[in-house]
Amino acid sequence: MNVNLKIKRFDPTDSSKNSWWQEYDVDIHKDSTVLDALIHVREYEDTSLALRCACRASICGSCGMKVNGSAKLVCKTRVVEIAPNSEQIVVEPMGNQPVIKDLVVSLDTFFNQIKRVKPYLQPDHIPETGEYIASNESMENLLTAMNCIMCGCCVSDCTVLEVDDNFIGPAALAKAWRFVDDPRDSKKIDRLKDLNDEDGGFWDCTRCMQCVEVCPKGVDPMDRIMELRDIALTNGLDNTYGAKHAKAASNHIEHSGRIDEFRLPLESKGIFNIKEIVKLMLPGLRFALKKRAPSPIHFKNPNQKFVKNLFKKVEK
Repeated sequence: MNVNLKIKRFDPTDSSKNSWWQEYDVDIHKDSTVLDALIHVREYEDTSLALRCACRASICGSCGMKVNGSAKLVCKTRVVEIAPNSEQIVVEPMGNQPVIKDLVVSLDTFFNQIKRVKPYLQPDHIPETGEYIASNESMENLLTAMNCIMCGCCVSDCTVLEVDDNFIGPAALAKAWRFVDDPRDSKKIDRLKDLNDEDGGFWDCTRCMQCVEVCPKGVDPMDRIMELRDIALTNGLDNTYGAKHAKAASNHIEHSGRIDEFRLPLESKGIFNIKEIVKLMLPGLRFALKKRAPSPIHFKNPNQKFVKNLFKKVEK
């Protein structure tokens, strides 16, 4: 099977520090993976090509790269699945992480974010004998998050990290949930407070679904982030803008069947929070001038009673 690889190259020793694209035509077996094709290029076409791989069985998480625009483990991405008719395959290094050379990125930032959530158990006692015991049910609940192989694919495609490098990121937040929900850990509230109050915490997620789409192990980091929010609110941690925004949106939908877009930002920031309200005035004026500002008159959904019934069922 003939395939054309378009690879993004970068050489740190090049004084220009510019990246460039290079194409390779390779003849590989129809069952080959993208990693097989890249190794073929490195071994037989261009020995200067740098890439990272290890297990070749989607266990180690080393070979994360962007393929045709989205992050994947190239060891489990078969060429025939993404280029059945020998279409060009575009390969580039993962996003939101510094490139060391060619397809190899630095994971220092990734693991520094993981360290921010203190990814280890902090029990409040020492068992008299044996180990810290957890029930089978609780461990089965944690299994999804424990499947994470730290490949960084979710971080690569996170749209928040593209504009805010202070965001802790989906991988670290999924790891945080794993310890928040562990019955053996004694720092549940402390962890939630840190992630709730900290700039870059779980309220900064925009729910773009990218981390869910690209996770090769089904960890679903966004779902873990939403669960962290729910746990925080359940434990009374509702003093942040994100928590106020979520509660205001929920109240609007319950009482009128739709979000009141005029009141939502005011209630999220706090109606008497003069400093933040003033900040909202300029963008609000711009929207008004462009006739895109939400109406101060809010209309109820004509089928609002069905929405209320849904809320009642959920509360039960």
